[in-house]
This record gives sequence, C-alpha cells and structure tokens, in this order.
Amino acid sequence: MLHKRTRDKGANRLVYWLARAILQPFFHVYFRLGRIGREHIPVEGPVILASNHRSFLDPFVIGTMVRRPMYYVAKKELFAPWPVAWMLSALGAFPVDRGASDEEMIETARALLARGEIVLMFPEGTRTRPGPLGRPRRGVGRLALETGAPVVPVAVIGSEAVRRGWRIRPHKVRIRAGRELRFPRALRPSPALAGAVTDRIWPCVMLQWESLGGMPPIRRAAIIGAGAWGTSLALCLARAGVEVELGCRTPEQAAELAEARVNQRYLPGVELPACVRVRRAVDLELGNADAICLAVPVRSLPNVLAAHAERIPPHSGLLVLSHGLVPPLGTLPSAFAAERSRARAVAVVGGAAWGTDVLDRGASLVLASVDRAFARQLAGAFGAAGVGVSRTSDVTGVELAGCARHAAIVAAAAASAAGPSVAGAAAGSLAALVEGRNTPERWTATVAGPERSRPVRAA
Repeated sequence: MLHKRTRDKGANRLVYWLARAILQPFFHVYFRLGRIGREHIPVEGPVILASNHRSFLDPFVIGTMVRRPMYYVAKKELFAPWPVAWMLSALGAFPVDRGASDEEMIETARALLARGEIVLMFPEGTRTRPGPLGRPRRGVGRLALETGAPVVPVAVIGSEAVRRGWRIRPHKVRIRAGRELRFPRALRPSPALAGAVTDRIWPCVMLQWESLGGMPPIRRAAIIGAGAWGTSLALCLARAGVEVELGCRTPEQAAELAEARVNQRYLPGVELPACVRVRRAVDLELGNADAICLAVPVRSLPNVLAAHAERIPPHSGLLVLSHGLVPPLGTLPSAFAAERSRARAVAVVGGAAWGTDVLDRGASLVLASVDRAFARQLAGAFGAAGVGVSRTSDVTGVELAGCARHAAIVAAAAASAAGPSVAGAAAGSLAALVEGRNTPERWTATVAGPERSRPVRAA
C-alpha cells in the first residue's frame, strides 16, 4: 500500500513544505548546518543522490540541499505504527526490506525517477558509525544503469553526534555534494556490472566525506618488528590493499629481508608482495601512516617506545601486538603504550597465538579498543584480507586473557612432562613470561628440556 501510494500520489506537498519550513531554520541555528555544492544538484529531471548514512536525521538534513520534494528509502520497521507510516510517506519515504533483495523498492525508485523526481539512496544499506565509511551494496549501481539518471555523490558529517538517547544535542552538521556522474543505460544489468558501477560511485562519496574531515580507511601502515606477528600482519594488510612499511631492528636484517622478500626464520616460503617496503625501523615514515603497529616482544616494548614514541603522530592509531606484562611493574602493554605516545587511539589483538595461524589456518582475531572508530578501521582492513574479526571494548580483558592462555599452555606442557624438576621449571617459565623474558618459541624447551621437548601449541 505504501509503495503504491508513493508511485501514484507521491509526497504530500502541503505536509512536506510545512515540515521543511519548520526544520530548515532549526537545522541552521541548532546544528549550524553547512551546505557545500548545492549547485551540482540538477533543479529538474531525475536525479539519484548517493550518500553515506550516519543518523536518522540524514534524509531531513540532506533534503535541505534540494529545492523540490525528495524521496528516500527507510527500513520497513519504521512504518509499523500507522501514524508514523502516514507521516513518513507524506514526507517522501518508502520502505525497504534490508534483509533481502527488495524488488518492490527498486520498482518504486524506478517509477519515481521515470517521472523526474529526486531519489536519495544509502548504498551502505544501514547506519554506519563511528569511524570510516562502510561497504556499499550494488543497488545504487543497478538503479543508475536501469534508469540512466545522473548520480550525485553526497556526504554528511556530524549527524551521528546529534542524538544521545532521546536527547537531540546541538552539534555542527555539514553536507557536501560533488559533480554528477552519468552512466550508459542498461535494461537488465548483471550483478557484476551493477557492482562495478557502484564501485565507481562510492569513491566519489568517500572523496566528499574526507574533504569534510571524515575518517578515511587505513591506506598506509607502518609495522615496527619483523617477527612472526609483524611479518604476518604486513602480509594481511597487503592483501587488503594497504601500503605497508615493515621495520627491522638492524640494517643487516632489513637488507637481507628486502633482497630475499621471504622471512626464512618465521614464515619460510611466504613471499612479501611488492607493496610491502622493508627498511630499518628508525627509517620508517611514521608521520604518513594511518596505523602504526608495535609487533615486538613485551620485554622490548619500553626501548621501542623510547626510540619511536616522539615520531608517532596524533592522527595515527596504535596497534600493540606485545603479549604479556611490561617489566618491571607488570603494566599492560596497551596502557604502557598509551601513556608514552601521542596516538589518538590504541588497540590490541587476541585470539590467535601465532602470526602464522592468521595466514595459514584461517584463525580469527579478537580486536579490542575503547575507540570504536579505530576498531572499525582495523576491522575493515582485516576483513578485506579475509581474516575474521570480533570487536570488543574490553582491552584489559583481552590482554589478561592472553596472559592466562599463555600460562595455561605452560601448565599443560608441565603436566604432560615427567621428571622431578618439572614443577620448578614450569614456575620459572611462568615467572619469565610475566617478566617479559620468555616467548612462545622457548616454552617447550624451558618446561620439558631439549631432549624431551615436543610441540605444545596443540595442548
């Protein structure tokens, strides 16, 4: 019924213009609304507005960019109470089933564009906040090809900070529209073709978003430490299309790895791609990195931060892959790094015990950060590399769980070994782990002795 009403009657112009006359001055005063690029939106004819989606207010603030009624999609759950459904329909909204390929929604959008209306689409499919933009779906590309309507990329920023619960707070909101994009018309575009057109549209939306100061995805990363974790992380980020700088401790290590392109000690047989540049850690360009990773043993963390903390810029996020407790006070690595750097956010990783588990065995990771925007940035990079990621804000819990897991491995190795000195050896190994003097590579030899050693990772 709602789709039919939108196709046949359209928005209720009396309600629409009355609501706009009330809301637009309110937005300008309360939200200090800034609008850029209104001249890029055609004043007549069919137009598709492709925008990011941060808040329920987005359709209303974007509607102030145009000088005629604008139609937009909204999730069908909002249309459950009939008074709300009538009001939304009068203001130009029509429902979409986000859990399926909604052909009726596409048909309504086609009918509106056929009679020369403006249709607002959110390619992300749902609200995405905080952090960088989400991944688009191909519906906007399909609609552009089937109708031949020009697509105007739009970005809105600040609307996600407006609402806290039911309270609407004053916060600056800005909107920017880019030049229109046109594509040849195709009556029955394939999913691949629709996806390719969406991939042309979305970078233009991202361009508007970043020009407003929005957070970009991770494009450049610097990794200090070329061990198992550091090399594995470099390979994962390279698979995601990130430019990676991998920093070694000595010039000899950097020259050897740069020439061989294979880390024979930790990842034999795995070649580093061309987008991974190997150099000394002191030569890394940390100021250009969106994310900086400290993939060093926990005992080395104080020296690494003393050498590089001043070069970590405030706009970069810091990923700490040191497991254990920082000596001599037993400080958690994330807290130790946060106190000594200017990074805007700190994150840690748990789950896989070895860097090779991520590459070879499809192990999933637990990503912890109190900064949700940085967590989304990292999760997007890992997801693009095919690594499963679970996010949490419990940084302390993830780090302590890693310590407990390592202690359990030591205990399992001790219980399976024989000999009168096993208990003392296990206690010494656990003490060394807490003090940062032990590493997983040494646990088997420490607990059972070289002549009785056996793999303990399975245990």
